[in-house]
Amino acid sequence: MDVLERNGAVLTGHFRLSSGRHSDTFVQKFRVLERPRLAQSFGGAIAQAFGCEFDVVASPAVGAVVLGFATALEADARFIFAERVDGTLSFRRGFEVGPHERVLVVEDVVTTGGSAKEVVDLVSLSGGEPVGVGTLIDRSERADPLDLGARLKALVHVDAPAWAPDECPLCAAGEPITDPGSRRL
Repeated sequence: MDVLERNGAVLTGHFRLSSGRHSDTFVQKFRVLERPRLAQSFGGAIAQAFGCEFDVVASPAVGAVVLGFATALEADARFIFAERVDGTLSFRRGFEVGPHERVLVVEDVVTTGGSAKEVVDLVSLSGGEPVGVGTLIDRSERADPLDLGARLKALVHVDAPAWAPDECPLCAAGEPITDPGSRRL
């Protein structure tokens, strides 16, 4: 968390998260991922958290591509990413998961776990074996662990509220909202 704060990655205001929820805190992970050595260090930590025991790293595009690549580099694994096509994540560009390949899903930030779960499901449908979900930041608010179809390990947990848009106190107060994520690009 200290590295994120020192690099200006922790922002306050009124934000629409990639999950669609609203929050008063946003972590602009690219303030650290724009620094190759930091990205490599974070990717290495994720790979080590899973014992480098996977054949492939799969990430959702766009936000997690750098971190996924850095994780694959540390483990000397293949790297692929899923892209949204008509609102659904799919492997394109000739990316495939072979039968019984062990796949680590790497996400940048997990709030609801929606994108990570989509990639885990995509890996399973492709015949691969999801070994886990590694993330730089877990900002989920649940007392119970998220059901992603694979175990979640995060380098940092950010304790920040996130509200459904119709329950957002910042919207109720008329605060302007910013949408800094990449999901709706």
